[in-house]
Amino acid sequence: MSASGGGKAILAAFLANMGIALAKFIAWFLSGSASMLAEAIHSVADSCNQLLLMLGGRRAKKAADREHPFGYGRERYVYAFVVSIILFSVGGLFAIYEGVEKITHPHALDEKWWWLPIVVLLVSIVLEGFSLRTAVRESNHVRAKGQSWVAFVRRAKAPELPVVLLEDVGALTGLCFALLGVGLTVITGNSLFDALGTLMIGTLLIVIAIILGVETKSLLVGEGATDADHQRIVDAIEDGPEVEKLIHIKTLYLGPDELLVAAKLGFASDAPLAHVAADIDRVEARVREAVPAARVIYFEPDIYRPGDDPTPPTSEFVITSSN
Repeated sequence: MSASGGGKAILAAFLANMGIALAKFIAWFLSGSASMLAEAIHSVADSCNQLLLMLGGRRAKKAADREHPFGYGRERYVYAFVVSIILFSVGGLFAIYEGVEKITHPHALDEKWWWLPIVVLLVSIVLEGFSLRTAVRESNHVRAKGQSWVAFVRRAKAPELPVVLLEDVGALTGLCFALLGVGLTVITGNSLFDALGTLMIGTLLIVIAIILGVETKSLLVGEGATDADHQRIVDAIEDGPEVEKLIHIKTLYLGPDELLVAAKLGFASDAPLAHVAADIDRVEARVREAVPAARVIYFEPDIYRPGDDPTPPTSEFVITSSN
């Protein structure tokens, strides 16, 4: 997986979640805490998500073939979208179900093992903190200088890092909810707090899943270059004597690391074909240097006709009277 895919962050999150899930299941089995069961299912869902992200990264490396001439780069978007569905259904809905079940059929924590969920939650918070730190470090390698974290999640073309970031933030917040619910239940003896903590975890997971689903859907439908990269491409095309006019341009991400650039370029009407071909080669080289992700470039040479502009002058289409 490419550096922008955050392979280290995914592996760190997977190892942390597997260990945490096992500890949470043991704590739930011994104590009977609904919050612990919700958190255990949450960790299992997160572990499955990391496996899906790694699988998507591997499948995206397949070479282009006749059926998929532009390659399999969008496999990473597909698996990231599946991750959001799993987080929504397995994580969020199950946690809400457990919370409602605990409210309608309350039962106290086990008197012998009441302390175990608190210990597991505290250890889990530490482990999830290390996982989040790794995700932040990996993200800072590709996050633009001065870019906010919200903008990074919304604008990132590689889906893995935003997914892991949101999962880790959601996991830490969910652990705090669970610790609050279990702690209040231990202090007051009222299992309602444990159930409310479970409901808060489920609601949090559903919100995160919706955010991931919306952002990943946008990538699946097809996003163009960012405003900064689009301007770099335009500047690279126009920064030379070869092109008289950039008539129009379209961009599309074929995958997180592969950008398609298609443009119609206006050349001098008397320019020989050999000269036009050489000029296009020079323009392509400048574009690739300005935006390395622009790996697939199609330039259509044309003759620029000012009358074809979207807003021609009035004299182009108004017939004046004889007087």
